[in-house]
Formats: sequence, structure tokens, C-alpha cells
Amino acid sequence: MKRHATAIWKGALKDGTGALTTQSGALQDHGYSFKARFEDESGRSGTNPEELLAAAHAGCFAMQLSHFLAENGTPADELKVQAVVSVEPGEAGFDITESALSLEAKVPGVDSATFEGLANKAKEGCPVSKALGAIKVSLDAKLV
Repeated sequence: MKRHATAIWKGALKDGTGALTTQSGALQDHGYSFKARFEDESGRSGTNPEELLAAAHAGCFAMQLSHFLAENGTPADELKVQAVVSVEPGEAGFDITESALSLEAKVPGVDSATFEGLANKAKEGCPVSKALGAIKVSLDAKLV
């Protein structure tokens, strides 16, 4: 199985603009720019690669954990996952340094120790976590 996306960039780094299109159509010529990536902390001026990486990581982790919880006989009512991807200045530009997962879970019938074990197993085992092996991946998981 292969998935794809296309990026088109025009201009120089700081004053150029780009457009992203995904295979699914979820993004269709969606704008991105230097400002959206490095200057706009509100995140309202367009998307950026780190935001998309965070979405991919949150979604992948949630799916993996839902599988483990169902296998355990305690399917989740809801898994709310946020991933925060950190970008820091590095020696040659910027580096992605961490993806921090935060989870609020509604899982009837699961005990805390089992939940924590399955959540950590999902953090380690989801394909996006594995792909992010060069950076720190952390998890803060709570039953609510």
C-alpha cells in the first residue's frame, strides 16, 4: 500500500508560497508558507509540515491504541489524542525534536495499569511513532 501527497512551491523560502494536495482530497491546493511554519504561532495563516506530522501521529496512535483496547476486551468509547510536534533552531536550520502525545480516554472496564501498558505499547508500535525514531516521542495518558 502506498499513499501520496504533492507539494508545489513557488519563490524563495521566506517570501514564497506553496500548495499541498493529498491523495484523499482532504487537502486540495491547501496553502503553506514560511510565515505559517515559523512565524504564526496562532497557526491560522496556513498549514505546515509539522502540523501535518502531528495530525498523522495523533491519528495513527489513536487507531493503534483502539486496536489494543479492543483485543483486551475493553473497547474505547472515545480516544482524544493531541500530538504537539516541536521545531527548534538547529545547526543547519531547524530540527524537529519531539512529538508529544496527550491522551484523554474513555474506556469502560479497563484498569489503570492495563490502560497505561496498552497506551505505551501503542506509542511504541504505531507506524508513525516508529518512523519518528530519530526524535523523542512522549506520552501523557489519562483515563477520564
